[in-house]
Amino acid sequence: MADEILGHCWNCERPLSKLDYGRELTCQGCDKPTHCCRNCRHYAPGRANECMEPMVERIVDKTRANFCELFEPTTPARDGASTQDPEALRRAAESLFG
Repeated sequence: MADEILGHCWNCERPLSKLDYGRELTCQGCDKPTHCCRNCRHYAPGRANECMEPMVERIVDKTRANFCELFEPTTPARDGASTQDPEALRRAAESLFG
């Protein structure tokens, strides 16, 4: 039985399963670390510390393996588009400013 795909490598987009996301593990396709900010669903360029989690410890190099306990795998958008629902984002913005 094949392992369930949880996400894709931030660099080469190779499918990754739960067993691929270890602190010392790298992607079998490109040899880049898999447990890093760029592979995390909380990664948010443009936000403070480039993370959606406000209380996270600062990590300078987002492509290096780290020990962040808030890490959650994600599938990156291929063309830089947001993977979130645009309507959900609009409603969230309206609740902040409306």
